[in-house]
Amino acid sequence: MSTAPFTHVDDLLAVLDWAQAGWAWLAGASAGGGLALDTALVAPERVAGLVLIGTAVSGAPEPGLDPYTARFDALLDAAIAAGNLEEVNRLETWLWLDGPSAPEGRVGGEARALALDMNAIILRNAAREDEGGSGVGAWRRLGEIQVPVTVACGELDVPFLIARSRELASRLPNARYRELPGVAHQPYLEDPGHVADLLLGALATD
Repeated sequence: MSTAPFTHVDDLLAVLDWAQAGWAWLAGASAGGGLALDTALVAPERVAGLVLIGTAVSGAPEPGLDPYTARFDALLDAAIAAGNLEEVNRLETWLWLDGPSAPEGRVGGEARALALDMNAIILRNAAREDEGGSGVGAWRRLGEIQVPVTVACGELDVPFLIARSRELASRLPNARYRELPGVAHQPYLEDPGHVADLLLGALATD
């Protein structure tokens, strides 16, 4: 956790500078996709294209929740209030890896173990979700993003993210939508080969 003021966009641009990448494709899932969108608005001269998977969008309206996701929301609120990080981790992994309407454990093996381990680190760090934001408000500025964009979302992801991803693709000037069949919010863990094909397909259209 940072002890000094920072933004994720500035950090990403510093990494691009270090790599001497003057112009780059950015790919991100969830919050990482939101970062990619913000960067395309803050520094459009640095971004050649975007691949966004189940993406967050800064400034997007507060979503309504379907019954399955609302159930998780209530269970997570209770676990957080009780300070039970192990239960929070279990529920978040079920929600994001399996999908809100899927049975717990739909995805097992190494993918599940890795998801639990990574999320445990995030929970222990106790970072605020809004920390490092740039105040871009991308949702109101989508028309400014002229580069090619592939927007994808898992078939089993949270319904409001599926709906938002489809709307995002329709509102961006040069975007296409791709559904990822049989996966939820973390397809890079569940089906990395499919995600690699998605990335290569996006680059091939450049």
